[in-house]
Amino acid sequence: MPIVALVLLLVAAISHASWNLLVKHAAASRHFNWFYSTGTVVLYAPLALCIGYRAWPFVTPVVMLCLVATGILHIGYSEALQRGYRAADLSVVYPVARGTAPFIAFIGAVVLLRETPSWLALLGLVFVIAGVFLIAGGPRILNAATARRGLAWGAMTAVLIAAYTLVDGYSVKVLFVSPILVDYAGNTFRAIALAPKALRDRDALFSDYRQHWLPALGVSILGPFAYILVLFAMTLAPISHIAPAREISMVIGAYFGSRLFNEGARRTRTLAAAMILTGVMCLTLS
Repeated sequence: MPIVALVLLLVAAISHASWNLLVKHAAASRHFNWFYSTGTVVLYAPLALCIGYRAWPFVTPVVMLCLVATGILHIGYSEALQRGYRAADLSVVYPVARGTAPFIAFIGAVVLLRETPSWLALLGLVFVIAGVFLIAGGPRILNAATARRGLAWGAMTAVLIAAYTLVDGYSVKVLFVSPILVDYAGNTFRAIALAPKALRDRDALFSDYRQHWLPALGVSILGPFAYILVLFAMTLAPISHIAPAREISMVIGAYFGSRLFNEGARRTRTLAAAMILTGVMCLTLS
């Protein structure tokens, strides 16, 4: 993996874990996904419109289909992630969601996009998945009802992450769609789709806005920024490498969960973080 791609992933990891922290703080909000999606549409509009104007002559039905697909998948992802945060700890939902997804995306990239990972990349994937399992609590995660609910939502979120990773990877690598347009299309679709529900529930909408407008603003900025960097990294390296390597964000997310929410098990998570970092190093060198 090129060093430039790794640097993009590191910056994206910090941004990604940070906006997940904000989502966790606003987990009780009924319309948080609509707030930050609409914020993204407004804030990134000048850049997206400029790029979209230049790219419009090259937009094909296949491109439009991929953009609609990513919009639908991102809606499902956002809803599943927030419901998971209502049901369980950040350090359970986040690692499971982010850790299972690279395995599914890895297999998808090999089967659907014909990528051929090396043995070192496979070893890196194993380290990442093992580290994720430890961060999520290891076998103990199956003992608590709350953890099991978090595990279920995390797994559902993982499937959706893997699906949009493959769709978006295909868009930027094969169809040569700008990463900025891919992310903007997803947020625009989500904002439009969630608008009717939000506008019908005006009392809760205004209450949510007063309580959570600042976290929503943060996610509006950091969410797209993180994913756009990941998409640019996909143009430089195989998706089967990028999908697991981007899970370095889990190290940061688990740290936030442990330090800020007192979710415990710091020694285990330190070992897990070392395993994830080892896996990312293997992927970088492969």
